[in-house]
Amino acid sequence: MAGRGAVLVPVVALGLVVGGVWWWAVLRLLLVPEQSGAIEGAVAAGGWGLSLLPVHVTAARGVTRASRRRRSGAVSDPS
Repeated sequence: MAGRGAVLVPVVALGLVVGGVWWWAVLRLLLVPEQSGAIEGAVAAGGWGLSLLPVHVTAARGVTRASRRRRSGAVSDPS
């Protein structure tokens, strides 16, 4: 269990840093638009684009009953 915590701390730190950079870019675009450039726009658009990814969807750890049926050919093809 100690190994998991050793990996979790840098990942959380990286997430906070990247989130802070994104907020800096968005606030700079909103508050000082005449001094904002392409870097801020790219960071803000990239972060927004990443938020659209379904990161909550992950591969299953185990084999489910439905996937076993698909692999064995027990489910007939309707076409």
